[in-house]
Amino acid sequence: MRTFRTAFLLTALSVLLVLIGSAFGRGGAILALGAAIVMNGIAYFYSDKIALKSSGAVPVTREQAPRLYEVMERLCGKANLPMPKLYMIPTAAPNAFATGRNPRHASVAVTQGLLEVMNDDEMEGVIAHELSHVRNYDILTSSIAATVAGAVTWLAYVGRWGLMFTGFGGRDREGEGLAALLMMFVAPFAAMLLQLGISRQREYQADASGAKMVGHPYGLISALKKLEAYNQRIPMNVAPTTSSLFIVAPLSARKAFANLFSTHPPLEKRIETLQNMTIVR
Repeated sequence: MRTFRTAFLLTALSVLLVLIGSAFGRGGAILALGAAIVMNGIAYFYSDKIALKSSGAVPVTREQAPRLYEVMERLCGKANLPMPKLYMIPTAAPNAFATGRNPRHASVAVTQGLLEVMNDDEMEGVIAHELSHVRNYDILTSSIAATVAGAVTWLAYVGRWGLMFTGFGGRDREGEGLAALLMMFVAPFAAMLLQLGISRQREYQADASGAKMVGHPYGLISALKKLEAYNQRIPMNVAPTTSSLFIVAPLSARKAFANLFSTHPPLEKRIETLQNMTIVR
């Protein structure tokens, strides 16, 4: 069901691109989509390096984090995934994120706080969630969504300026011009909400996939409760673009955006969904 909802939101985003692109003809829509693909293609191939650097993550060895390596190797074996590169973020707030364009180019970063406050079951739940993002190709899904949303936003920006400087083309087309102008203001907002919806659905999906990978949801439920408690008190200095990757939104990001514009669904809803899961072994 979550996969279907993601596909529906991606389709709606594509339809929005076609609608706003029709105001410019086929050439304008293709140009905008091409520009967005180039920009997001660069981000797709280098987003892992950008996210790791901007979060202050450093490579961590087996000697430094033996429990992390043990959990990661066990879950990778279960999920038939290659071992990702492991990083640690030197901060007290417990959190984690995965990045990389596919399982062969994946990295998982955890904070020092996560290693300190999570027990084995909770650690396993968090790592399974992050590996699910890798296995589900969520970075690819997010990149596609960003490409289409970027094209919509760019077209709308160009269109607004074009209409403002050229006018609506006379009385006969005044109503049509006003409708087009309204669409060009509404479309970027709609594209952003659809993109956020896709991100939220991928979080729900990673929760469910992670619980199935482990065999039960209890470790992840306990981890999410603990993550919520700690991240309400301990801030993390991360960029908004990187904060969307974390398993829970860092305090700095929560202050910056209202719930409506959050890339993460409410933690209480995630916990409730996990509690209602039935896992067949």
